Amino acid sequence: MNKKLILLALLAVCSIGSAVGKSYKLNSPDKNITVEVDVDGKIHYAVSYKNQPLISSSQIAMTNRMTKDFGNGERIKNVKKAFHDGTVNAVFYKKATIEDKYWELTLGFDNYNLVFRAYNQGVAYRFEAKCKNTFQVVNEIATFNFAKDLPSYVPYVREKGTFAEQFANSFENTYTHGPLSGLNKDRLIFLPILVEAENGVKVAITESDLNDYPGMYLNPEAPKSTTLKGIFAPYPKETVQGGTFNLEMLVRSTEDYIAQSAKDATFPWRIISIAENENELLNDDLVYLLAAPSRIKDTAWIKPGKVAWDWWNDWGLYNVGFKAGINTQTYKAYIDFASKYGLEYVIMDAGWAVKNKADLFQIVPEIDLKAIVDYAEQKHVGIILWAGYYAFERDMEKACRYFSELGVKGFKIDYLNRDDQQMVNFAYRAAEMTAKYHLLVDFHGIYKPTGLNRTFPNVVNFEGVAGQEQTKWSPISKYDQVNYDVTVPYIRMLAGQMDYTQGAMLNGTKKTYYPSYSNPMSQGTRAHQLGMYVVFFSPLNMLCDSPTHYEQEPECTRFISSIPTVWDETLPLEGKVGEYVIMARRKGNSWYVGGLNNWKERTVRLQLGRLHAAGRKAEIYYDGPNAEKMAQDYAKKTIIIPEDGTVELQMAPGGGFAIAIL
Repeated sequence: MNKKLILLALLAVCSIGSAVGKSYKLNSPDKNITVEVDVDGKIHYAVSYKNQPLISSSQIAMTNRMTKDFGNGERIKNVKKAFHDGTVNAVFYKKATIEDKYWELTLGFDNYNLVFRAYNQGVAYRFEAKCKNTFQVVNEIATFNFAKDLPSYVPYVREKGTFAEQFANSFENTYTHGPLSGLNKDRLIFLPILVEAENGVKVAITESDLNDYPGMYLNPEAPKSTTLKGIFAPYPKETVQGGTFNLEMLVRSTEDYIAQSAKDATFPWRIISIAENENELLNDDLVYLLAAPSRIKDTAWIKPGKVAWDWWNDWGLYNVGFKAGINTQTYKAYIDFASKYGLEYVIMDAGWAVKNKADLFQIVPEIDLKAIVDYAEQKHVGIILWAGYYAFERDMEKACRYFSELGVKGFKIDYLNRDDQQMVNFAYRAAEMTAKYHLLVDFHGIYKPTGLNRTFPNVVNFEGVAGQEQTKWSPISKYDQVNYDVTVPYIRMLAGQMDYTQGAMLNGTKKTYYPSYSNPMSQGTRAHQLGMYVVFFSPLNMLCDSPTHYEQEPECTRFISSIPTVWDETLPLEGKVGEYVIMARRKGNSWYVGGLNNWKERTVRLQLGRLHAAGRKAEIYYDGPNAEKMAQDYAKKTIIIPEDGTVELQMAPGGGFAIAIL
């Protein structure tokens, strides 16, 4: 659309802007999505896709103190409608550039604006304050009234108890699949969620630009209801040190409001992603697009990559001639392994600092940190240090300055375990401070990504996922990793990267798997583990197993070490939520294709014509003929991709594959 048409649209809307009791419509650029906003004392919205109602009339508002409420009886002062057509250059993302195309509707009131955007990928809205003074948000009304009782995938907060108790959680759980009317009113649901509408349409709900505000949970409006409402953690009044290793700050009492807000605050975007086919969700960009742009001008120092990790394998070296554990010699061995296979980093996880002291400057006597960092530098390997939340918080700048000068490359910050306003602000402060000293951040024990990685690209990863660490202690009856693996890409990964910690070299079938803390294995096949490195997006990607095991499997190790962690293009090929997923990603001229399967044997005919790969050589790692019984059985073959681009592969139960087209 040209500027003249945009202006005409603007004038047409503005001419009715001062009226009360009006309805405003906004369409996506492709006209498939329609959002209707009704203003008649209160504010309601509705969303449809190709005239199919998805979200029926749903109220939105904010209850405030020290300023007027938002969305309660105000008269519209002005209305603006605008079209935007541009691109965003993404940094350390699943693609190099993103189309940024939307229609925007801004409703202006006395002390706030309400902004709606309609993209081809979905709808988003946010409040923008324009008050004379700071104020408190007592509560936010955010409702999602689904037009019908639809199947849904939701992750409940794993911790039980009252809502006040559930607000302290790790944001890790598998998905419960069932009708909206069957959701548990006593359990908080964390984002994102997925709802299966009619005609194959999928609806995901999440948020972006969560800055200076608590994260949103969902909960049924009433028993057997199809309406979900937002729930927000209140602002902490009193916190005490405690929790795991004394590294958490536990909320003991709260204020009677959820946020302290600046007079010109912009509040988080509420996102409703819509896809006609679930595979479109694998390439959804709304969280990234709606986040604030980078505050780091020069990102050249930020280096994503792969990491040799110690904790999952319990420092499990053997046949090395020394006693492995949390000591200097062990970490030098991890560095040697990382250097040999071209891994960029080694993480020194929990244990290098004295436990229960919450002090990063009290290092256990078995560790000579300077010697480790210096040795790593000689080997062109970076060291990343694990740090508990409170230990990092109380000495933030001192720790960043000291360890940066020592040569450390970043922190893995753990046990935040909250997303109230206070903790969200910590995440931003930590991102800013580490950036100041050219340090990476991998957040663990944290809520889902909400675009912080765009605002501070040095935040290279997030947990907020029930990752492979669960196999150290969980039987399949409690944690079915394989089914989770073919569900989480469509839901949690829509929000952003996830530190899943893949790469197990000991693998179990549904019958042979068992949890083991010190000698853990994966659920599913070896090829399934290899496929994860393509399917799961993770700019800082772990090799979770022992260097000893990797040295026994050099072919697999060389392959996963060679796979990029950030991409120029992402192309979902096929899949179905809860059943299987196949993803293609490009870096430069090379394509990688990964597939993950559930527990049902499956034959797939890959159509690779879109990759323009005909005639090119491809290395394929796939399930061996005995993988159904012996999960570590895999095979490798090199082929020339035929002219029609068709490649047929069989995936074992819990299986998968990985392809490199170089």
